[in-house]
This record gives sequence, structure tokens and C-alpha cells, in this order.
Amino acid sequence: MSSFEILPGHATPEGTKKYSQYAATQGRSTAHFRVFDGLHLSSIGMGTYLGEPTNEDDLAVEDAVYESVKSGAINVIDTAINYRAMKSEKSIGRALLRLANHGVTRDQVFVSTKNGYITNDGDYPKVDVMEYIYKMYIQTEVMAAADISSGYNVMNANYLAKCIDKSLMNMHLSTIDLVYLHNAFESWNKDVSRHRFMEMLTKVFEVYENYRTQGKIRYYGMATWTCFRVPPDAHEYLSLEQAVKAAESVGGKNHGFRFIQLPYNLAYSEALLLKNQAAAFEKNLTILEAAARLNVGVFTSIPLFQGKLLEAKIPDYGGMSYPVGKLVQILRSSPSVVASLIGQKKIEHVKENLKLANVPPLSGEEFKLAVRSLTGQQY
Repeated sequence: MSSFEILPGHATPEGTKKYSQYAATQGRSTAHFRVFDGLHLSSIGMGTYLGEPTNEDDLAVEDAVYESVKSGAINVIDTAINYRAMKSEKSIGRALLRLANHGVTRDQVFVSTKNGYITNDGDYPKVDVMEYIYKMYIQTEVMAAADISSGYNVMNANYLAKCIDKSLMNMHLSTIDLVYLHNAFESWNKDVSRHRFMEMLTKVFEVYENYRTQGKIRYYGMATWTCFRVPPDAHEYLSLEQAVKAAESVGGKNHGFRFIQLPYNLAYSEALLLKNQAAAFEKNLTILEAAARLNVGVFTSIPLFQGKLLEAKIPDYGGMSYPVGKLVQILRSSPSVVASLIGQKKIEHVKENLKLANVPPLSGEEFKLAVRSLTGQQY
């Protein structure tokens, strides 16, 4: 295949269902797939944050994506333009081209990326981040230096549009399934009021809706760190319902803001237990409950806490006895969670993590028992 080949299309209900049927022939549990907006998505996804911008890690990420998808275990791939200075996106692009050559077509795989943080291009390692941003965007008047927050984040419409265009090229795609605004409130709340941030967010959603109209993205959302995991009186708090209303003001009832991402693991359990949201005239909802009311799917990050939880003494539950299984099974079984995203690039880690795809998520009663066993709280 030419290095400039573009893979047409996007994840579809038909394509993702075909993938789930293929997965069953590979021994994967049929219950491993969740259906959201007609799409059949694996309840574990692959994250691509970790690694250095080296040729060695380029190949490791490419191979991990290829093996994860080819195995029938994962059809959800998550990245960001700044991960490994664009090189994670490029590794994904090469893997998708290989997969298309081996029977896994574009319509079977759901690909998400994020934009907002400033980044350089790892293929030009002598050009650092600030020099790259100056030459590519400030000098060319795409944006101004004042558009960069104290958290090194940009919500300038022109910059975000350029990032989407670059991500499409990096991954050899005609359409990205999901584009997130990346840790925006966390990066801006010290610089602007919440009211001003919501005005800025609405402008960002205008960019995303425009790209939806062009067929270059399918959905958009917010990838977050703390804003959905703190009490309502916290400075870093954000209402999911207000964000959805901002999307409605731009895109109407058929707006594309359909997903959020947030950390969720056995150390960061706020998504499941903290009642900090309101939606549809209901108060005291968790973010998972609010997302369900608002028809927003949830992807969760750092299930292993970047490996820190692997040494924790966690009781066996629900038939789970190996460390990764015990950490991830309760997360992927949580209501409203579409997929728990696991960062992986070493093949031995890939094989270990993918074992979970052979096992169904917990039933409702098993989930309640697991919550009580692992957190000491009733659900």
C-alpha cells in the first residue's frame, strides 16, 4: 500500500457487528461487546499514551494495535495528537493499513483521538514544542501566543481545525469516529471564569459540528481528568448537562457530543460513587448515571493506574483471580461504561490484557457484590 493511502469510511453498525461476530469465532465472549448508537464496541479498548517518540516504540505500538484488533478482542482504539508527539497516531495509521490488508476493514474499528494540547511532530525531533507551535501556527497567524493557556492548552478554533486535519493525515483516515477536546477545563479554569470557558467551549463545538457536516468526524466529546470527578462546589467542577446544552445550542438535538472520557479505577472510584451531577431534573447523580440520562457514552482511562495498582492486594471476585482481570473486570462491567481503555505496547502485556475478552462482564447482581467487596460500599 502507498504510504499516502487514505482509508475511506468510519465505524458502522454493520461493520462493528461483523467484527463482534468474527470475535466470537476467536473465542471472545459475545457479552464482551456493548452496543452504543448501534455500534458494537469491545468493552476493553486500547490506549496509546505510554512510550517514547522512538522508532522502536513506533513499531511496538503499531504491532500492539494490529495484534489487539486482529485477535478479535479490541475494536476500540484511543489516542491523542500529542501522544508521543503525533507518533502514536502515525503508528495507528500504519496498523489500520495492515489490518485492511488482512480482512479487518475500516468500518469494523472505532478510532478516537484528542486535540487541544500543544505538540510538536516527533518525526522532526530537533524542533521542540514551542518552536514548532511558533513556526506552524503563531508566525502564520493561525493563532496567537495568548491563545495558549497556563496549562499549555489551546481552544482556538483555527488551531483545533488544523489538528483534526493533521490527525486525519497521521492515521490515513477520511473520517475519525470520535474527536475529544483534551483536558480543556482542567487546563483553563485558572485562567478564565466558568462562564467564559462555556463560551469558548461552544465555539469549539462549532468547529466539531462543522467537521461532522463535512463527514470528517462522526462524534465529538470531552476527555477529562478531574472536572467530572470532584464535588459541585470545587473550582475544577463542570456540569455534564451544561456541556451537552452547549452542544445542543450549536448542533440541535442531533448534535455530535456523545462521549466523555475520564479516569476510573479502584483508586479513582468517583465515577461510580460520587453523586455530583444533575440531569433531566434529577439531582444527586453520579457522572455514570448522568451520562446515561443524557445519552452520552463513557470511556474510562488508566484502569491499572499506569501499573501502580498491579501490586495491590485485591480479593478475588466474580471468578477473577489474575491481577489485570481483577482490576479491569469491575470497571468494564459498570453501567454506562462503553469500554475501559488499557495502555499497552509490549506483546506479552497485550496477550495478558486480552484474556479478559474471553470472559463476559459481571451480571448486575455480581457487580453489586463486587462493589461491596472491593469498596465496602453499597451500590
